[in-house]
Amino acid sequence: QVQLVESGGGLVQPGGSLRLSCKASGFTFSRNMMYWYRQVPGKERERVALITNAGGGYTEYADSVKGRFTISRDNAKNTVYLQMHSLKPEDTARYYCRTTLSGTEYWGRGTQVTVSS
Repeated sequence: QVQLVESGGGLVQPGGSLRLSCKASGFTFSRNMMYWYRQVPGKERERVALITNAGGGYTEYADSVKGRFTISRDNAKNTVYLQMHSLKPEDTARYYCRTTLSGTEYWGRGTQVTVSS
């Protein structure tokens, strides 16, 4: 079955960096658009970034992370990454990866990122 497993979160000081990973299985990863979202308790889930499938590698970012975050993918490893630099306290959230197959959304369980001094 489809599985998405995020990792790489943790506690980091403001200005620091983290790289999140999302390992995918159960589908042909290279054919799928992949997304990173984040959510703070009590708020709606926010789309952070997306990357298209192997054909183009086109990316999009939320305005709040442009210039600081980079989404990438390694189709040989079935993994999508989110490199985060210049982290701010407002980046604190649980980060999730997502894909869609035949109209059904699949989500991982997320990884917590806390930016605090």
